[in-house]
Amino acid sequence: MLEITIEEALTNGVKFHGGETRKVEWVGRRHAPDRRVMHPKRCAWVEVKRPGEKPRPGQQREHDRMRALGEDVVVVSTIEEVKAFLESLR
Repeated sequence: MLEITIEEALTNGVKFHGGETRKVEWVGRRHAPDRRVMHPKRCAWVEVKRPGEKPRPGQQREHDRMRALGEDVVVVSTIEEVKAFLESLR
């Protein structure tokens, strides 16, 4: 399964549940999570990976920094993980 398939499931599911997503790119910095999810019940940064793939070391460091500052950072790599995330929007 391709990463784009996981990302499309995420963006379509968030929209279905009344939220929005934005594609993310840091200016002057690397390792931004792929998406910002905005929903009345939960706002989160979401890193999308292919099944079995993990964040690269630089991405993991950035996620850890963001979490230390109180940000909600989620990594999804399967349709099941996307569904579990979408459940938190219900």
